[in-house]
Formats: sequence, structure tokens, C-alpha cells
Amino acid sequence: MTATGQPVAPEKTDERLLRTSPLRRLLGRPELGSVVGAVAVFLFFAVVADNFLQMSSFGTVLYAASTIGIMAAPVALLMIGGEFDLSAGVMVTSSALISSMFSYQMTANVWVGVFVSLLVTLCFGAFNGFMLTRTKLPSFIITLGTFLMLTGLNLGFTKLISGTVSTKAIGDMEGFDSARKVFASHLTIGDIELKVTILWWVVIVAVATWILLRTRFGNWIFAVGGEADAARAVGVPVIRTKVGLYLGVAFAAWVSGQHLLFSYDVVQSGEGVGNELTYIIAAVIGGCLITGGYGSAIGSAVGAIIFGMTSKGIVYAEWNPDWFKFFLGAMLLLATLLNAWVRKRAEATK
Repeated sequence: MTATGQPVAPEKTDERLLRTSPLRRLLGRPELGSVVGAVAVFLFFAVVADNFLQMSSFGTVLYAASTIGIMAAPVALLMIGGEFDLSAGVMVTSSALISSMFSYQMTANVWVGVFVSLLVTLCFGAFNGFMLTRTKLPSFIITLGTFLMLTGLNLGFTKLISGTVSTKAIGDMEGFDSARKVFASHLTIGDIELKVTILWWVVIVAVATWILLRTRFGNWIFAVGGEADAARAVGVPVIRTKVGLYLGVAFAAWVSGQHLLFSYDVVQSGEGVGNELTYIIAAVIGGCLITGGYGSAIGSAVGAIIFGMTSKGIVYAEWNPDWFKFFLGAMLLLATLLNAWVRKRAEATK
């Protein structure tokens, strides 16, 4: 009551200023479920596979995770933005083929082919983004069309130029050794061999996390993934945001493609088919919602580590690798259920 006898309305507290406990903040993290899953997979293979805990195995598992994680991070950002890219796996092969064939046919230095490949691969990403935003068709349809076109172009151009389904060897060309150092070299520390892809992976995840959590573009990603029309109504550039996300996927595909080329010298035109699902599954295991608006780049890294531990753990346990897909499906279901449970617990504690 006031001095005049009028009741005083209770003061409303801005929820953004409320202090939350460390436990609540932890439960609110999208990658929490995947971290629990990663610990469970690690303990499981540590028990059943004798060689899994050897130091030399550490580098092998990280390398397997990095080849998936490089693509999974931008794919996770794209999924947070509410879209998919089914052409991501084949785009990696396309990027490698362009570098190899352009270098072999048009120039004496492979670096020219590498930069031409970067420009063309970014054009693929821009094509997906502009087609999505201009036609209003689902990203599933747009990128499925791109997937089929790139698959046909990869095979058609490779057989037209090389006469076979693989590219010519370019290992003796100028610039090959320096390009291999950038995209396919390794560093040996004791018994551990660390591939340069691990460094690319760490940098890409760090940049993706910084963009997502510390920049205006990151807020736009969450906004367009949550509700694109509402985001547009408050001034978020939806078209620019989605095109930018597809360009990010294309850049990662270029990095992965150059690693593929400079690791083996030649590229098979049929590679990459099916890998797009692996990148999406890694992002989902890492806590990204298929419906968009929720997830993290760090979660995609944890999902990739689970992939790496499972694929190599089965080998170290001397199991039949035919069971890999079974474990993959089981992990996907368990991770999705665990993430849903963690989110409900987090919402219940608010």
C-alpha cells in the first residue's frame, strides 16, 4: 500500500537479468546429450577393444572424426537455420575433381586448379541458396536436384576428359607438394600421428561457434531457423542469411575435397555419395534439431568424435564392420531420445 492507500503492482523482473545456476546452464546446452553419449561410447570400446586406449589409436580416431567434423560444423549451422543440404557429400568429390582435372588439362601449377575449384564450389553453394530463396521450394528438393546433377557431372566429365572413372595422377606437377602440406600433411608426436585435417576441423568449429554465439549473423541463424516469417518481420535478412549458410557448407566441401585429392593423388568420380547423411547424423547426434532453431557447432564436433570412435572401435575390437551401420542407427536414436530428455529437464527447471 502507498501513502494514499493505492495498491502497488509487483515489479516485473526481466527474465534476461535472472541469475541461473551452473547446473541449469549446463542442462540448457544442446550438446550435453552428445557429450554423455561420447563418454558412454568411449567407455564401451575401452572395455571391449584392447588397442582402443593405445596412444597410436588416439590420432587415428581423431583423424576419422575430423574428416566428418569439417563438414558437420557448417551443416549444423545450416540445420539450425532450418535447412538441409543433400548435395554436401557429392560436392566434396566435385571440388576434388575440378582441382585435379583443371590442373592437369589447363595449367602447370596445381594451385591454380585449387583456387578455380574454390570459386566453382562456392558457386554451387550460392546456387543452392538462391534457388531455395527464390523458388520457395523445400531445401530437400533443391539440394536433392543438385545432388543428382553433381553426381552426373562428376561421372560424365571424368569419363569425357580422362576416359575412365578416375582422374589422372598430378603428383609430379608443380605446387603439388606445397598443396599436400596444406591439405594432407601430418605431424608425428611420439606414437601419435596427427593429420592436418584435425587442425582444419578445430579452426572451422571455433569459427562456427564464434559466429553462432558472438555475432549478429549468429542471432539471424537462430531467428530464421525458429520462424523465418517472424524473423523477416523484425528486419532479419533471411535471404542473405540462408545464402551465407550454404556458402559455408560449400567452403567446407572445398577443404574436404582438397584433402581427398592431395591424400591420394587421384580421385574416383563416384565417391561421396551417402556422406551427406553422415554429416547430418553427426549434427543431429550433437544436439541439432531437424526442425531448426536449436543446436551448436561444438555439438557437431562431439557427434563427429562419436562417429570416429565407433568406426575405429569396431576395427580395434576385431568385429565385422558390417555392423557399423547398426551401431550408427542405434546411436542416432539414443542420442535423439537423450537430447529430448535433457531439453525437457532443462525446461522443467526454469
